[in-house]
Amino acid sequence: MSTDAELIGRSLRGDTDAFVEVISRHETALGNYLARRVGRQAAEDVLGDVWVAAYESRANYDLSYPEARPWLYGVALNRLRRHWRSAPAEEPAPDLTGVASDWDPWPAVEARVDTQALLSRALARLKPEEREVLGLVAWEDLTVAEAGRVLGIPAGTARRLLHQARKALREAPEVVALLQVPTT
Repeated sequence: MSTDAELIGRSLRGDTDAFVEVISRHETALGNYLARRVGRQAAEDVLGDVWVAAYESRANYDLSYPEARPWLYGVALNRLRRHWRSAPAEEPAPDLTGVASDWDPWPAVEARVDTQALLSRALARLKPEEREVLGLVAWEDLTVAEAGRVLGIPAGTARRLLHQARKALREAPEVVALLQVPTT
């Protein structure tokens, strides 16, 4: 089986199918990463932009790295930033007056929503670069060194940011509240 670097090298020499294989290896992981960041529908558009940008910039890929996934996450992050800059302001809340008055969805999801809201607040308090490293390592299953490559920072800096993020989350009041067991 060829490495990603070998496939990218072959694509640079004219083998268009080689880059398609790189895409097929990583499309699910990158699609899920984007969906977690911007939602499924927007992720599909951004993912298309990622593949175009990756194809156009493949000559800049450092072929000494056999695995292209960190590089592709870097391309995806750049496309996400472009998407966020061009996105219109938040839409106002949808009109819910047509929903049946006796319908109450909250009891079924209350605990999950509360937990998600608490964790979201704790994550929001992190510095953006700490959130990025944490997300790449925890959700995208990259190594700390690979996360550093994605973000264009040294591996040691990525390790420090991950440590700071973990420490901040352990000490966040929202997380402490979630982990406390009520005494009876």
